[in-house]
Amino acid sequence: MRIAILGAMPEEIEPLLEKLEKISRIDYADNSYYKAEYKGVELVIAYSKIGCAFSTLTATVLIEHFKCDRLLFSGVAGAINETLKIGDLIYANKLCKHDLDITAFGHPHGFVPEGQVYIYPDSDLITIAKEVAKEKGIDLKEGTIATGDQFISSSEKKEWIKTTFNADALEMEGYSVALVCDALNVPFFILRAISDSADSDASFDFDTFLEKSAKVSADFILEMVEKIAK
Repeated sequence: MRIAILGAMPEEIEPLLEKLEKISRIDYADNSYYKAEYKGVELVIAYSKIGCAFSTLTATVLIEHFKCDRLLFSGVAGAINETLKIGDLIYANKLCKHDLDITAFGHPHGFVPEGQVYIYPDSDLITIAKEVAKEKGIDLKEGTIATGDQFISSSEKKEWIKTTFNADALEMEGYSVALVCDALNVPFFILRAISDSADSDASFDFDTFLEKSAKVSADFILEMVEKIAK
C-alpha cells in the first residue's frame, strides 16, 4: 500500500512533514515529492502549486510514477453555503468544474462530451473520515465542492455557482485531482478547511488561519492513514 497525500501550497503539507521521520525528497517533473512511512504505510507527499493544470500534473505523477494506490487531498476552500463558517472541515461528496463552459453547443455547464458534470470520491474513504471525525469530536461537514482556475470574489458569481451546481464551497484543484483519480481507478478523498465564509469577514487573517487549519487537517489525514492501514 502506498498513499499519496496532496496539498496545493507548501503550508498545507508542512505540518505533515513535521510529524514524519526518515523523509526522502525526490525532485521530479519540476516539483518535489517526499517519501516517508507512517504506521507501516508508505506515503508520498507533495504540494501541486495552485490551479487545475498543476494539480492534474502532480496527481498523475503521484499515481503513474510513484505508484500510489490511494490519494488524500488536504487544503482550504471558500464557502458559498451560508451555513459553513470559517474553520469548518468539509469533505467533498462530489466535485464539479464551474468554469468549464461549452453551453454554446447545447451542453450544461461543467460538462464535455464523454465527460461528466460531477465526480464522486471513494465511499470507503468517506466512511473512514466520518469515523475519524466522530473519534476526534469534529463536526465534519459534507457537500459539493466546485473547482475552477479563478479566485472568485464577486458575490454575484458565487451565487451563480451555488445555484448552477448546488455547490457549497469553492477552490482551485479538487475536480482536476478527482478527474485523474477517477480515470485511473484510484480511490480518493478531498478534505477542505473553510478559509472564508459566504459573508466574507474583511478582518480575517488568512495566513494565521492557514497555519492553524493545516495542523488540524494534517492530524485528521494521518488518522485516516492509520485506519486505512488497519
